[in-house]
Amino acid sequence: MNLVISGRHVAVTPSIRSYLESKLSRIRRHFDHVIGVNVILAADHLAREVEVSCHVAGKEIFVKSGDPDLYAAIDAVADKLDRQIIKYKDRLHAHPHDALKHHSPSD
Repeated sequence: MNLVISGRHVAVTPSIRSYLESKLSRIRRHFDHVIGVNVILAADHLAREVEVSCHVAGKEIFVKSGDPDLYAAIDAVADKLDRQIIKYKDRLHAHPHDALKHHSPSD
């Protein structure tokens, strides 16, 4: 899983980077086929925003959260992303498609 962390008006410190990596490791526990994750940390006057774009096979999952505390915003966005990954995984496995070679020929 490629993890790209960038900041707009926020310096990405090693502690923020390690905190993000620990929170986003939950995604790998639920779904192993994540291709890449882009994280954007932004700071406005009173609020901190965290945007996460997660690329999985055939879909791009985007979540966004804001809070005055950056670590609380990271927690909220990790929870949202976790729920969306679980929902995507359930949809993926809900309707399995049978291969044509397993169907009986209809003559």
